[in-house]
Amino acid sequence: MSTDWDAIVIGSGLGGLTAAAYLAALGRKTLVLEQHYVAGGNAHVFRRMKKFEFDVGVHYVGDCNPGGTLPAILKGLGVDDRVEWLPLDPDGFDTLFFPGIEFKVPASWDLYRQRLVETFPDDETGIHRFLDILRAVVRESGAVRLPVEPADLPRLVEEAPNFLKWALRPLSDLFDECGLGTKVRAVLAAECGDYAMPPSKTPVVLHGAVIGGYMKGAYYPKGGGQVIPAALVAALRANGGDLRTRTRVERIMVENGKVTGVLLEGGEELRAPLVVSNADLKRTMLDMVGPEHLSPATCEKIAAYRMALPIFVVYLGLDMDLRERMPNTNYWYYSSFDLEKLYAEASSGQLPEDTFLFISVGSVKDPGTEAIAPRGCTSLEIMSLVPSDYRLWSVDEGPAHGERYHRNRDYRDIKGGLTERLIDEAEKIIPGLREHIVWKEAATPVTHERYTLSTGGTSYGIELATDQFGPNRPSPKTEIEGLYLAGASTVFGHGISGVMRGGILTASAIVGRDLLAEAASGTIFGDPAKLGPPPADPWEASR
Repeated sequence: MSTDWDAIVIGSGLGGLTAAAYLAALGRKTLVLEQHYVAGGNAHVFRRMKKFEFDVGVHYVGDCNPGGTLPAILKGLGVDDRVEWLPLDPDGFDTLFFPGIEFKVPASWDLYRQRLVETFPDDETGIHRFLDILRAVVRESGAVRLPVEPADLPRLVEEAPNFLKWALRPLSDLFDECGLGTKVRAVLAAECGDYAMPPSKTPVVLHGAVIGGYMKGAYYPKGGGQVIPAALVAALRANGGDLRTRTRVERIMVENGKVTGVLLEGGEELRAPLVVSNADLKRTMLDMVGPEHLSPATCEKIAAYRMALPIFVVYLGLDMDLRERMPNTNYWYYSSFDLEKLYAEASSGQLPEDTFLFISVGSVKDPGTEAIAPRGCTSLEIMSLVPSDYRLWSVDEGPAHGERYHRNRDYRDIKGGLTERLIDEAEKIIPGLREHIVWKEAATPVTHERYTLSTGGTSYGIELATDQFGPNRPSPKTEIEGLYLAGASTVFGHGISGVMRGGILTASAIVGRDLLAEAASGTIFGDPAKLGPPPADPWEASR
């Protein structure tokens, strides 16, 4: 392994892998360092019983239709043919359950509007106004280039008036403006779990972008979530780069205000004039760089950022097959219409009194890939938003600081109790679920911290609230020469689409070119002839 590189990327989440693959394709000798044993970050999978495969974070993705952002990014590296996007049910890619209401969300603005009016006829006028404004904000956001500079404002006043008025205001303000009732508000905001915030904190443009992306179609990658990092790793290696797993970075080395490389746990030094961190923002700047290399204002700002709420996940392998028993949809279940209460309780360190569930069934989304679950069986995940507070989980310092927690009886008790509670609630949607469980395990925020080293065990980075959105989020370039950022905490946002778009735009900031625009116009970077055949096992190819 060489000790000298043109670029080093810390963390193999999709933002870091995308940036690394493009830097390598542009001729920079690039190394990706990953502390876990497989690449992908929140997009990796794991396997159990030689029968079930579980997705950590890839449950459904928008903007994958022909001409969409993700196909363009992959095509720019010559690996678009390695990821086939399977559509979820266009008549209801999400199915929402509230007391007395079952609502299917279709991949169509017109049909979505029609169903909302049919379900809530007393709110018809407000529904029309809400959707008109939301769509205008989404449409006008195309005129915005991140990061927005003061010189852009005169143009945006003409081209994006709705965006300027509403984009960074909370979704609850728009609900109030439109005079919407309690129940329709809850249904309109039900997918807020995709960004882990209630309407009172959610920027209108964020909600519009999430829903608008899915209105073009919701998709799942054939072969499971691991095919995406595997494709990016292939492009990285084909163009002279490399991936090194089980390698934890202890320090980002800085001399005279410039990056010089990284120091690994164990003392090995790797040199590079360029470092991209896809790792947790706070650990990157405050731990790996250190306050001594940053301005006091930067340290204060980063320390003050609030992290997004984390997710508790129950992974189940079943000996019954849901492929023919349920539609190709995600289930969202709420026991109450009061979303604000749920988030307020979780944010204050309490397990919410009301129930929120998101259920994703990979073997239904990709029925032909038996590595996810063989015929006659099912692989599914049940998720809920929970507090990050260590005290709730009976943890003191957390696994990022070396704490061993697995045998902590109090930790195991609360983890086990919440697991059973979520299974009981999921049975209200999938009757008979419990009696068919042959594999069961759960992941807490502490688990997530162990594998990704994220502050608070969140997968969404810093909270995407109105006061931490857009220009208030970190841009790719830092005050240290040669140090750049990628990932969910940057200005480009979270989610599969957000971090991959952010990854290519971080690479763009480094090389001074709009690589996304070039890729969208058909440019292919690097040498696709060196890729070789697709791997038989994307998980093995990501190690």
